[in-house]
Amino acid sequence: MQKATDVLILCNNRLLRESVARILAKKNDLSLIAALPIAGDAREQISKSGADVVVLDSLQFILEGRACAANTEAIQRTFKCVLIAMQDEPAQFLTAVRSGALGYILEDASAEDVVAAIRAVEQGVAVCPPRMARILFDYIVARATELPNHRTRMQLGLTRREQQLVPLISRGLTNKEIASQLNLSEQTVKNHVHRILRKLGAENRLSVLDVCQTQLLGI
Repeated sequence: MQKATDVLILCNNRLLRESVARILAKKNDLSLIAALPIAGDAREQISKSGADVVVLDSLQFILEGRACAANTEAIQRTFKCVLIAMQDEPAQFLTAVRSGALGYILEDASAEDVVAAIRAVEQGVAVCPPRMARILFDYIVARATELPNHRTRMQLGLTRREQQLVPLISRGLTNKEIASQLNLSEQTVKNHVHRILRKLGAENRLSVLDVCQTQLLGI
């Protein structure tokens, strides 16, 4: 008999958390480890749970984990993440994909939709609303045409200090956290970030992350 999929639910929305938990409890192929709010020790709970799939209602939780990248990567290799109750927002969806989520379920989805996503993700299938798939296709096409321009700007435009900031920005660190690591003032970091965005022709920090993940600086 095939082993049931172990699922850990970490959701701050109590009604959603309990609703999904009730349905999971009725599924023979899914085994609920726990259904809890996201607390300070959530990453440790994930690590110790041995969950096959983790259900989260917070993209911010994943992004904050990038600040301790080595530990987060080790944890993410052991489980698959399904984000639920997400906004119908292209930028947020692309951020979730870049952050390693395999399931992106909107806030108007049913609990059964969540269960279907858990099963699919466990089988190695990425899940998102059909209309989001077009966003992903368009994004890849856009990046293919923009990368040469980005590469030129990176090679010719950034100072050594600005290049030093790029991987820290890519890990989701705030200006204050970067300042602490590099022993700089927060205002100095803010000025550097502003110049990086301007030189890259980027509208926000998210675009800097895109460049990092294409390894233009060997990151």
